[in-house]
Amino acid sequence: MKWLFGGLLAIIGLVALIAVGGYFALKRDDIPYETLAARYESAASRYVDLPSGVRMHYRDEGQANGPPLLLIHGFSASLHTWEPWVQRLGDEYRIITIDLPGHGLTRAPAGYQASIEAFRDEVYQFTRAQDLTRFALAGSSMGGNVAWEYALAHPDQVDALILVGASGWPENRAGLDQDPPIFKLLRNPVLGPLLRDLDNTQLARGGLQASFYDPAFVDDAMVNRYVHMARAPGHRDILLQITLGFRARQYATAERLAALHMPVLVLHGDTDRLVPTEHGQQFHDAIAGSQLIVFEQTGHIPQEERADESASAVRDFLHSALEGAALPALPELTAQPR
Repeated sequence: MKWLFGGLLAIIGLVALIAVGGYFALKRDDIPYETLAARYESAASRYVDLPSGVRMHYRDEGQANGPPLLLIHGFSASLHTWEPWVQRLGDEYRIITIDLPGHGLTRAPAGYQASIEAFRDEVYQFTRAQDLTRFALAGSSMGGNVAWEYALAHPDQVDALILVGASGWPENRAGLDQDPPIFKLLRNPVLGPLLRDLDNTQLARGGLQASFYDPAFVDDAMVNRYVHMARAPGHRDILLQITLGFRARQYATAERLAALHMPVLVLHGDTDRLVPTEHGQQFHDAIAGSQLIVFEQTGHIPQEERADESASAVRDFLHSALEGAALPALPELTAQPR
């Protein structure tokens, strides 16, 4: 019996040793910001230091004298998601894209406490630093949640609001069964912290493929960008905060959203597996006078998957929404050299 018990302990120890060895084999260190900047900055990349200690990465592109359009990306993404709109709308609009704390090339101080409200306030400090007093505002997914919270807090600044697959409504999918495996694992309070420092390349690939109707949009360059950006110093802590605290927010309600009186455009994909299409309908129903466009055979990221159609819809909307208020400042609508 003692021999059997000892053998069992030996087997358990061996399994534990293999598990520990596997963990360290898969463990990935942070990637320095300088390394990431060398790979992912563009000629338009700029930085601004905010009062919170955040050093925000942004791009200010397009028609310098055009009506400003400020774009906010979603969870684990970066300002790169807006490049298709910059290319298609930059002939007419001044397009400003930012990386939120814990994302892209933006640096946050140690111990940064992430939340929708914190991100909203960082965006406000950014607009103050850039002297942006009036602008159109768009947000994708979590960035859409930040955008509508911003519009509620600072309605005098927002001339028009665009919600792209925006989050913020209480989740009503039983067990969140439609979510990609990476989100289910990261939300687990035990597994999430363990997975944080491991090589999540294949999980990230699966999550990205689930974000598109056509998974062919996901290539190695996209996967590597998401994985590398998540390994910037401090980013994994912030991403895990958001994931584990995804229910700790002030949800959208019809009563809250009724306070939005600026023109609003709601864009959604009909096969969105991350934010149900019904949530787009809820935004439309709750915001008086809003417009809703649902793209067919489209997933969670229409600004990339339906770049032409979504950019065209935004242009038409902004022409109507800004109607003469900003357009007279444009003596010529010629594209700047790129």
